[in-house]
Amino acid sequence: MTEDVQQEGLPDGPLQEEAPWQAVAGDPSPGSRRHFVVRLVLGGLARFVCLMLAVSIVVFVLVGLSPIDPVQANVGQAAFINMSEEKRADLAHYWGKDTPLWERYIGWAGSVLAGDMGMSLRYNAPVASVIGAYAGNSLLLMALAWVASGILGFLLGIAAGMNQGRLADRLIKGYCFMLASTPAFWLGLVFLAVFAVWLGWFPFGFSVPIGVASSQVTFADTLHHLFLPAMTLSVVGVANIALHTREKTIDVMQSEYIRFALARGEGRLGALFHHGLRNLALPAITLQFAAISEIFGGSVLVEQVFSYPGLGKAAVTAGLGGDATLLVGIALFSAALVFGGNLLADIIYGIIDPRMRKRGAHGQG
Repeated sequence: MTEDVQQEGLPDGPLQEEAPWQAVAGDPSPGSRRHFVVRLVLGGLARFVCLMLAVSIVVFVLVGLSPIDPVQANVGQAAFINMSEEKRADLAHYWGKDTPLWERYIGWAGSVLAGDMGMSLRYNAPVASVIGAYAGNSLLLMALAWVASGILGFLLGIAAGMNQGRLADRLIKGYCFMLASTPAFWLGLVFLAVFAVWLGWFPFGFSVPIGVASSQVTFADTLHHLFLPAMTLSVVGVANIALHTREKTIDVMQSEYIRFALARGEGRLGALFHHGLRNLALPAITLQFAAISEIFGGSVLVEQVFSYPGLGKAAVTAGLGGDATLLVGIALFSAALVFGGNLLADIIYGIIDPRMRKRGAHGQG
């Protein structure tokens, strides 16, 4: 067998350079993983501060330039018309309409540095309390959708790549292309019509049963209300992971170290699992953590469709009401979530691939 392999021009041992998870020449000391993580975290602090500053400024400017009159939007058209000028002036001062935008921003920034994110004028409650009340529902929804889309997309991508050109590959590609062009809100309406209205398997919306005290809501009730929104988000997020994993699977299956494993008698699935799985995991991890922003953006639409009380629905309420303080708080929370996901992806990438740590140690990454 060895002679046959050598005659085909294949090596008689494992190809170290093709397996990025194995030790490479010049890899840093045994403490390199810890040093790599510390460098990433410290280097990310400055970027994080700049990101928070840029997001807050952009949101404040956009709300300030919005044609929405916060007073009229929150008291209603009829009440605004019948309101006295004195009352309108008082409400305009309360909403900060008569205060220059830069003064409002400086005042808000000073409060944030002191640990106070301000008051939500729309909900008449501290911004931190509003975010805390809605963040749990949104994080649970996004976490389930994120995990489900990642696992399903990864498995579908491997199945398509290992069956390149066959019926399974064509079906999976067609399924992914169709999903990539499907708006999340439209798919949510379809799921709502089919599974809630027609079949009656799931509720129409909300996160808990109507008329039931919070102390009596079970975890099964929560999952029952959560299933349709999470399924909508996860199905939409499958396409990107699956298509990229398919291309990487094709590259891995055509690599020399897989050919060598097959020549030694290993099966296709076994060779991929033992020698190529981590190569597939590297781009999948990057794409999956980068998809956090897409999951959050999709949750805004999905929460509206299913009347799900989360941060997305609160953001829409704040935007339509001109509640700049709450909208900035939600934007900063979402930006921090996305930034944290990308930073975690870099850390995991470096742990899996020692070459990342080597480049970082020499100032190349």
